[in-house]
Formats: sequence, structure tokens, C-alpha cells
Amino acid sequence: MATSLNTVLVTGGAGFIGARLALGLKETCPETRVIALDNLKRRGSGLNLGRLRRGGVEFVHGDVRMPEDLPVLDRLDLIIECSAEPSVLAGYGGSPRYVIDSNLVGAVHCLELARRNNAAMIFLSTSRVYPLEKLRSIALEEAPGRFEIAPTQSLPGISRAGIAEDFPLDGARSLYGATKYAAETLIAEYVDMYDLDIVVNRCGVIAGPWQMGRVDQGIAALWTARHVYGGALTYIGYQGTGKQVRDMLHVDDLLALVLRQTAAMAELRGSVFNVGGGAENSVSLVELTELCCQATNTVIPIGADTENRQGDIPLYITDNARVTEACDWQPEKSAAVIIEDLARWIYDNRDMLQPILNA
Repeated sequence: MATSLNTVLVTGGAGFIGARLALGLKETCPETRVIALDNLKRRGSGLNLGRLRRGGVEFVHGDVRMPEDLPVLDRLDLIIECSAEPSVLAGYGGSPRYVIDSNLVGAVHCLELARRNNAAMIFLSTSRVYPLEKLRSIALEEAPGRFEIAPTQSLPGISRAGIAEDFPLDGARSLYGATKYAAETLIAEYVDMYDLDIVVNRCGVIAGPWQMGRVDQGIAALWTARHVYGGALTYIGYQGTGKQVRDMLHVDDLLALVLRQTAAMAELRGSVFNVGGGAENSVSLVELTELCCQATNTVIPIGADTENRQGDIPLYITDNARVTEACDWQPEKSAAVIIEDLARWIYDNRDMLQPILNA
């Protein structure tokens, strides 16, 4: 349960995660003023404006890259920093400017707002802070439908439970991961220098209704939408077998964690947590396809492309041990429930979502 708060600012607040956190916080703390700031760049984010309004959340059209867009607020207690360019492929085919300005410069602007207001902050980072070559060097075993973590490893921070916070951090990690990791480094300095209560959540795959999935980000929503609307999908890389594995966390479970953290910011100050679905909620692409078939009663063709994609890794599973111990939290909703919720949401809003999810 969130503590008493006067004003909360959610950046990226019209996005998939930001809107759910803003609405959930307002529902839990109806007397709190909750403000969602978003530049509406992400296709489909405008569909959340009605939800925010009906839920009592104020909306400000602004951009974290522009410090003058951040609202001047009295008694700002908490910033939930959800704004990001979330694609691992960002910058590979062109200018890195947007991802750097959004993920790093924008984070600095939010830190400055927190400093001026002595506000707490929850910063949504990413599992992609862990370097690509280190992740690719995890010893794996190949099972019939997935890759699995081998029992013996040469690196610290990796076990059958997944990747923990002491996994090595030296090496290249994509511009997306690098900008988030750079922001984490600055956060540690702001906590120390300015005595701010800030928590970092390194999130893995977050999924659920209102996620506008696309090829480079939002795999669960994209996969489910293809099964609803029809159209082809492709297993890309790793021999085109679809054995790549990710764990998935329902956005409602992330909300539950954030509410717990807002009630204990002073105690959690400076903490960095890996946050995800965990091994029990991990699926390969083959297994994700099966879940989508079950939820939609539809079978679609799946192609194979053996060429590995830049920035891709064969497996990521979150070890939640630290966040579970510190916050008395663990995921409640399974991967199957995530896909069922996504399918139901798409079917219920089929015509509205088709131009976005079936593009």
C-alpha cells in the first residue's frame, strides 16, 4: 500500500507501463494528485488519454528531453520515471540522438526536478544494462522447445533461478542499455550527494493489456495480436528454432511492487533490483506461440530466419531473490494469464487496435 502522497509525477505516463502505474496509484491513493507527462510519440499512446482522464489522472503533453516541459509543482513527493526509448535496436541503423536524449538526458532532467523538490523517485531501468557478450556467454543446454540455463557456470550472478544483480556489468550493451546504465550511475551520485530517496528497478519483459507491441519491442503483445488478426511471424536467429527464452511480468504485478516501494522509499533508498517474471514465468518463442494458440484458438504460420539479429540474446531470466526479500513481493500472474489477458483485451477492442497492432 502506498504511503500518504500529495503529488506524484509519472513520466512516460501515457505509455503502457506509465499509464497503468498512474491509474493504479490514483485508485489506491484517491486523494493524491497524479500527473502523467508524455510526448505521445509512441503510436497508440493517445488511446490512453481517455483512460487517464476517467481515472482522475491529470495529463501534461510534454517531453522529458525539454526541462521546460516538466511541470512546476508544489509539494512534489514522488517521480515515477517511466519515459524511455525502449527498443534494443535503437540507434543501430541511424542516429543515436533520440535514445540518448530520452533515456539519459531526460533522466537527468527528472533527477534535477527531484533534487529541487526533495522528491523521491522510482526509476524504471532495464535488464539490458547487462552486457551482450556476458549474456551470450551464459552456459546453456538445449531442450526440445527451449534453451535452459546449465547447472555449471563460469560467471557470477547466474544460476537456475536466473540473472542476479551481481552479474558482471563490464562490456557493451546497446545504446538502450548504455543510456539506462549511465542514468543508474548518476542516480547513485544524486542519492549520495543530495540525500534523495531513489529506487532503481531493472525490468525484464513487462506485458499485459494496453501494450502496443511492435517487432522490436513488446513481443507478447505483438505475438498475441498476430494470432488475433492473422499474418505471419518469424523465429529470428539461433537457427530459427524459436528456442530463445524470456521471462514475462504482468504489468499489474509491477504495479503491486511499485505500491510497496512507495510505502518504504526511505528504507529502500539507493536499492537496485532485478524485477521480472522469474524462471516460473519464462517462455521460449515456441512456448509463447503455444500460449497464443490456446488463448485465441488460432494457428498461424511461423517462418524461420537463421541470421542472428543485432542486440539479440538467447536467454534472459530474472532472479527476483533480492527484490522479493526487500519488498516482500513476488509475481502473481503467470505467463498464460498474461497472454489470456492480452487476447481478451485485443478481442474486446479489435477495431480500435487494428491500425496499431496489425500494422
